Amino acid sequence: MENKPNSRMFERPIPGQSLTTEPKNRPYDNPPEISDPEEALQLHLTRLNEVDRLDAVMLLLQKGVDVQATTEGLLRSAVAGGIHSVDVSLIIAPAIHEYIVDVADEVGLDYKTGFEKDEQEEDREEMSLVRSILGKSEGKTSREPMSVDEPMEEEPEVEQMEMDLGAEESPKGLMARM
Repeated sequence: MENKPNSRMFERPIPGQSLTTEPKNRPYDNPPEISDPEEALQLHLTRLNEVDRLDAVMLLLQKGVDVQATTEGLLRSAVAGGIHSVDVSLIIAPAIHEYIVDVADEVGLDYKTGFEKDEQEEDREEMSLVRSILGKSEGKTSREPMSVDEPMEEEPEVEQMEMDLGAEESPKGLMARM
């Protein structure tokens, strides 16, 4: 099999290309269609109640995509389409997440919420905790703990010697004539 470069690899925009197009050409360049979070939530819930879209979301959950990623994908596509802003997405995301979880529970689907920690992350956290405990125990054997009641001894301040520069230089320029 011959290694050919993917033709799509070279179809990417060059840096600064977005600055050469007409402004307000893209949907996300214009003000959003919906600025009220309640209206945006109603729109998303209406769309999610459509059989085709609900089946697609449940299929994603069945394939192993977590609910959080699915919710973020739905909301990002609405932002990219100019339907609502990112701020509105952040406000309505928990409600959309809960709706998807409720529907998946009703269907009896086994899903991931996206808030679970994976096993590797838990192992890393345990190892860092063990290392910190070991580091603290080794540090305590080499030093004696100080009592709070004992005053700390203050180190005497070292006085710096001032260097004698000798005679001051006479002023020069316009200011010297005054």
